[in-house]
Amino acid sequence: MFLPLPVSRARRSKSSSCYSWAVRDMKNLSPSLSSSVAASAEPSSNDYSSEADNDGFNVHDPNFSYERSVSFSHIDAFRPSPPPLAGLHSNDSYESLEKLPLQPTDSSVYPVRDILRSPYEGSDLGRESVVSLETNWRRRQTIKRGVTRKVKLIKGNFITEYTVPTAVRNAIESKYTSTQSTEFSHMRYTAATCDPDDFTEANGWSLRTRLYNRETELLVAVTSYNEDKTLYARTLHGVMMNVRDICKTKKSKYWRTQAEAGSPGWQKIVVVLVVDGLEAMDKSVLDILATVGIYQDGVMKKQIDGKPTVAHIFEYTTQLSVDAKPNLVLPQDGDPSNLVPVQIIFVLKAQNQKKINSHRWLFNAIGRMLVPEVCILIDAGTKPGRKSLYYLWEAFYNDPHLGGCCGEIHAMIKGGKKLLNPLVASQNFEYKMSNILDKPTESMFGYVSVLPGAFSAYRYRAILGRPLEQYFHGDHSLAERLGDKGINGMSIFQKNMFLAEDRILCFELVAKRGERWTLTYVKPSKAETDVPESAAELIGQRRRWLNGSFAASVYALVNFFRFYRSGHGIFRMLFFHLQGLYNAFSLFFSWFALANLWLTFSIIIDLLPSQGVVFGSVVLIHWINFGLKCLYLGFLVLQFVLALGNRPKGERFAYTLTLWVYAVLAVYLLVCSFWLTSLAFKDIPKAFQRHKSTMEIVTSFFNPPLGPLVAAMISTFGIYFFASFLYGDPWHMFTSFIPYLCLAPSFINVLNVYAFCNLHDVSWGTKGSDKADALPSLKSRTSLGNDELHVEDTTRIQEDIDAAFKETVTRALQKIKSAEGNEKPTLDDENRTFRTRLVAAWMLTNGILAVGIENINGWLNIDDENISKEMIKDFEEHHSEKRNNYFAFILYSTFLLSIVRLIGCLWYWLGHNLCRCCRRN
Repeated sequence: MFLPLPVSRARRSKSSSCYSWAVRDMKNLSPSLSSSVAASAEPSSNDYSSEADNDGFNVHDPNFSYERSVSFSHIDAFRPSPPPLAGLHSNDSYESLEKLPLQPTDSSVYPVRDILRSPYEGSDLGRESVVSLETNWRRRQTIKRGVTRKVKLIKGNFITEYTVPTAVRNAIESKYTSTQSTEFSHMRYTAATCDPDDFTEANGWSLRTRLYNRETELLVAVTSYNEDKTLYARTLHGVMMNVRDICKTKKSKYWRTQAEAGSPGWQKIVVVLVVDGLEAMDKSVLDILATVGIYQDGVMKKQIDGKPTVAHIFEYTTQLSVDAKPNLVLPQDGDPSNLVPVQIIFVLKAQNQKKINSHRWLFNAIGRMLVPEVCILIDAGTKPGRKSLYYLWEAFYNDPHLGGCCGEIHAMIKGGKKLLNPLVASQNFEYKMSNILDKPTESMFGYVSVLPGAFSAYRYRAILGRPLEQYFHGDHSLAERLGDKGINGMSIFQKNMFLAEDRILCFELVAKRGERWTLTYVKPSKAETDVPESAAELIGQRRRWLNGSFAASVYALVNFFRFYRSGHGIFRMLFFHLQGLYNAFSLFFSWFALANLWLTFSIIIDLLPSQGVVFGSVVLIHWINFGLKCLYLGFLVLQFVLALGNRPKGERFAYTLTLWVYAVLAVYLLVCSFWLTSLAFKDIPKAFQRHKSTMEIVTSFFNPPLGPLVAAMISTFGIYFFASFLYGDPWHMFTSFIPYLCLAPSFINVLNVYAFCNLHDVSWGTKGSDKADALPSLKSRTSLGNDELHVEDTTRIQEDIDAAFKETVTRALQKIKSAEGNEKPTLDDENRTFRTRLVAAWMLTNGILAVGIENINGWLNIDDENISKEMIKDFEEHHSEKRNNYFAFILYSTFLLSIVRLIGCLWYWLGHNLCRCCRRN
């Protein structure tokens, strides 16, 4: 159910019933708020003004309310109404509470009137800068008036609950609020002052889902850093839509029987939002989260008894959402398309400690307490497609030996508009062909080398033990604890491995001692993500990808022997050996890609005059080719100069010009290739006329120099088209193939050069200064008559909570214009030294290969009077023959790799379609 934005009056007709419903409840909003305030000002027999009342409750009871008002500030007239659990006893269980009669609730819903007519109309709120957003957020953390209450510390830990805004509570469907628990009426806040590994029940920490004794089947984690609210809302809304699809699916017997047994599906799904650092995050994201009830200003605490808060943990079960437009998504009684309640745990880390540390909070803190069956990882900005999470879960349900899987990630093209950008189109082609050829091939072997962290899933018990231990060696917050095993003891090569940390986790999972876990690709599960739209952004992104994948690939090959310690059978081990050879061959070609591309370009354009293809004269063709070769090498040298001394964002023009130059050279190369290929086909009729056998014709057709070129082009182009049509997804071949061919040389000559030249930059980042001084600190004291510790916490009254909420919704529903920031690389002399040596080795080996093939017969002094013309002719023929043999080796190797990918593609397609009837539902 979508609530249209006020700025677009014409969109009301899109959801007229929702709009009229909103206006109807808008009329009841003010009276309800007034009555709420008036009631709060009257004394109540259920007010908790004595300290003894707080001591009579069991703090581990899931229905325990932490709110005990013991002393009021100067605004006693605005005393809040009693909490929902007034009069309940500490020994009331969750099951018994479900049988209690319903309590009357306020009938008001979202403050629609304030959304349709913002109190900020005419102001500059919509044009707020990042600085003003930060300043306003810091200002909102101070509570100007409120209620002071005592909160008992649990083993020194601050865990309490805060009432949610009236509109949020009343927007929940009545059928879900039939219990007297605080799940829908209160937001739970925990000031975690410990390391993720110490977040255990034994240390006094707890989570609502655990207190309710609910089993967690699916744990969905969304990790973020500084994404804006549009990207965040896109992901969060997509996740909530998927949770609804899972719970309401008729296809799955498992989820259907869970609901029939009295355990709703949504109670077995938990969504965890992990933000990597309060300082760096976009504060507008907090407005989105506050709109759905998972966050409130003025709640977070900087310190508890002098111990700094490491992570702020919020918990709330909501039925509300905000999409990326942004539109409010509200439930309506009886509407089958309503979202189901979603259990959300919001972990806001106090400092930036990178993604691996965020995953340590997920797996070692949240995961260890909830013990889920499946964990799905999503990056903020990635939009999961319809039922995509269900398909990932289904793969685990049908294969007990499946340890991890991933879905199909494709570029977000917005209806094809972004394909007009050649960079976007070429990346779209890369994503598509990887999902059609590479991922199915690796699935055939049983080991997908990388499950992208942006959209992947793992079986929780499969990654426990060594896989997670090795994975968390890259967490710099563990550097002192791990010593030489941590990042402080790592070489720069090892640090680069953790730039592709997901590859490390995949290898450790499959090679786990005594286990037989496999990895696979789930094509029906789809997600879309934004891709870089400029050269500078693309180069910066691929630096991390290329360096990390190169180091991780070497690590996997060097440690291949660890597969022998696993529990895999003989046939699976045979497949792993074949995959190891395939990966080693691919790594070899990746290392020499620079030289091989140059030799391919040089040899093909030199074949033109030798095959009688002349534009004008032989001399003209010679000088054109010579000029293009100089242009090629000149811009290649320029890439090393730029990569060693400049940032891409500081040299946008130079990099953009380079892409255009190599695109022109690629077009020339393609024209020459197609022309030469056509010459090979012209000789076929002549061969038949000479009454040659079929084998002789085939042999002559594939002889150098044209034969390998024909084989490589047919295999590449033919396999691309065949596989795309086989999977029913051929459109990228018509919209993105040509831009990809034009930019393919740049992917090697620009991206690889920049990545290797910046191998020293592992971008671990810094914690930065602690700018959470806007948050209050709490100091505990002992209660009179006992030794229990408590703190005094000031909370807003309900009237102020509702008023602040209206402003929050207004901010959340305003569109933003994302601003691009410059990333400052870190410099380290030791890392630069390693970088220089590796780049020198890379350049030297590629240079030796290129020069050696170009001069494979040595040097011939044609000025020597003893050298005849016949000797010169023989020398050139032998030189051409040997060079063409290496050229044939390159192209036939390309042909072989393409055939392997085609076999994997067919294997996956046959297995996916022929075994469909054998799956459990």
